[in-house]
Amino acid sequence: MSSDSNNANNEKLVDNLNVESQEILITPEQLKTALPMSAKAANSIAESREVIRNILDGNDPRLFVVVGPCSIHDVDAAIDYAHRLKALAEEVADTLYIVMRVYFEKPRTTVGWKGLINDPYLNDTFKIQEGLHIGRKLLLDIADIGLPTSTEALDPISPQYMQDCIAWSAIGARTTESQTHREMASGLSSAVGFKNGTDGGLDVAMNAIQSAQNPHRFLGINGEGQVAIIHTKGNPYAHVVLRGGSNGPNFDSVHIELTEQALSKAGAANNIMVDCSHANSSKEPELQPKVMEDISNQIVVGNQSIVGLMIESNINKGNQSIPADLTKLSYGVSVTDGCIDWDTTATAIRNMRDRLKDVLPSRKN
Repeated sequence: MSSDSNNANNEKLVDNLNVESQEILITPEQLKTALPMSAKAANSIAESREVIRNILDGNDPRLFVVVGPCSIHDVDAAIDYAHRLKALAEEVADTLYIVMRVYFEKPRTTVGWKGLINDPYLNDTFKIQEGLHIGRKLLLDIADIGLPTSTEALDPISPQYMQDCIAWSAIGARTTESQTHREMASGLSSAVGFKNGTDGGLDVAMNAIQSAQNPHRFLGINGEGQVAIIHTKGNPYAHVVLRGGSNGPNFDSVHIELTEQALSKAGAANNIMVDCSHANSSKEPELQPKVMEDISNQIVVGNQSIVGLMIESNINKGNQSIPADLTKLSYGVSVTDGCIDWDTTATAIRNMRDRLKDVLPSRKN
């Protein structure tokens, strides 16, 4: 038997035993060539990143507010929402800087729909290459509207396809502790928020911020889709996002002060973002405006550290399961976490703007 035959037989015994098949994926450069970014979109994205950096540096007194669906499953509804949000953003722009939440990837504790990129047709066909096209086109269309976007950086490969479109990125509670995600965050072009752990503890987020602010070297892919050693500079705009935990909410003034102390101990900037959803609203989406009111009250009485908010919002309230017959999906209703509806969202944001418009400009730089 030849040496080649021996090698082939050995590989059959030990290699890819649980891999059913492999598909060659379009490269990041090929996708960007197929869906190029307009000059208008590029300028919009660059400007939005600069605004967020200025807010984090204390040079812009506004709050930035990441608001939108828990996840995107309907592109038409997402564009509808984006046009509504753009008009509202212009209305409150003197006080609040609005960023649309455009989440394509959903972490799962066990199994379930993993998002538009992984399964764009919501039917377990997993047309990932088509999902990448659909996702990138949506981001470009929203950028052309003039609205900044945010997403969760979950898969370590997908940022090569999408990150050039993103103004702000999140690392979720389940992945903040991951070395892979800390390394990835150190090279992201946008500011990045690390959520506290699912138990509500701050240590993993503090460690993540310190890690992401430093240079790293790790395995990844380049624009041509080749495996490469990625050398990053470190991301100086890594910060914390409070989302509550198994012990309850953590947006109150006591938890905010404890977070300030933890940031100081870690040598990190005193920048805190509050996720009004998840455990901070006790997983009751309709309570999110109450969290916003509390945050406004804290700022009115002198808080200097809260720089941003996250809100889960959609055209219509609540959520729905994905039916076998997709024609039965309700328009503008989340298929993942429940959301507040558009009217509730607009009212809550306007109320926050009215409460803070005369307060934020006097904040210390």
